[in-house]
Amino acid sequence: MRAVRFSRFGGPEVLEIVDLPAPVPSPGQVRISVRAAGVNASDWKKRQGLMDQVLPQTMGYEAAGIVDLVGTGVDDIAVGDRAFGFCTDGAAQAEEAVLSYYASIPPFLDFETAAALPSALETAARALRRLGITKGVTLLVNGASGNIGSAAVQLAVAHGARVIGTASPGKHDFLRSLGAEPIAYGRDMVDRVRAVAPGGVERALDVAGNGILPELVDLTGSAEHVVTIADPVGAKANNVHFSRGEDGRALHVLTEIGDLVSSGRFKLPAVQVFPLADVAEVHRIGETGRATGKLVLVVNGGGAAAESGRIGTPV
Repeated sequence: MRAVRFSRFGGPEVLEIVDLPAPVPSPGQVRISVRAAGVNASDWKKRQGLMDQVLPQTMGYEAAGIVDLVGTGVDDIAVGDRAFGFCTDGAAQAEEAVLSYYASIPPFLDFETAAALPSALETAARALRRLGITKGVTLLVNGASGNIGSAAVQLAVAHGARVIGTASPGKHDFLRSLGAEPIAYGRDMVDRVRAVAPGGVERALDVAGNGILPELVDLTGSAEHVVTIADPVGAKANNVHFSRGEDGRALHVLTEIGDLVSSGRFKLPAVQVFPLADVAEVHRIGETGRATGKLVLVVNGGGAAAESGRIGTPV
């Protein structure tokens, strides 16, 4: 099967499409014929040598496709079903991939959109669980307009929280459409938060990693009320929890997203899709911040959005 791999650390040029043996699922896992695979910042960090140091390495942690083999003990999904989820061995950007955690794709979702969801959804849901977000809580999301931030905003609003989100002014209308109250980044951000929330904010989630953890601790009154997913160094310095999944994954969100979308409580992200062969270009786009939607690689023909560079329309 074709798969993305690199044998040395470096820029996008180190990525190759190689032939590898098809993986075999272990008990409780399923293998899919991949139709689409998500691309995330962790992919280029991995390629740069900022994560695992073993070589060579394959790529990709989230995918969607059609189940073609199930491991022993799997009785909730069958060969021929559509599935999306996590490839924990980091080999989702391939013609076939094993999903360790999976769910059936809701009937109204295409493969490309389904592949765009797992990482952002799980990361956001996990952070909100850690923060104890419930009805009536006021939450500040720092970096609210990206894939993870917008997922966190919508999941928190669905829980009944009041959400204040930081973003550049051009993204403020977008945040309002998600149910958040937008404020601008930068100087005097704390004053702007206090102006819209005189009673203070009870919890804060840092998605941007732009060095404002001390301010978030000040706004919430305690480091225990702040979680970051983007600033491990700042987290250690400020005694803030850095969420990376070691305290348990929030996998339940994969099975819940269908109801949230169909009820109008979650707006799906736009996707920008490319064929698997263009993976190096996708990394270049992602690293320079030029993406106009979630970056997704189309494999095995994909679905309706399989044209290179096409922007999917949110449902």
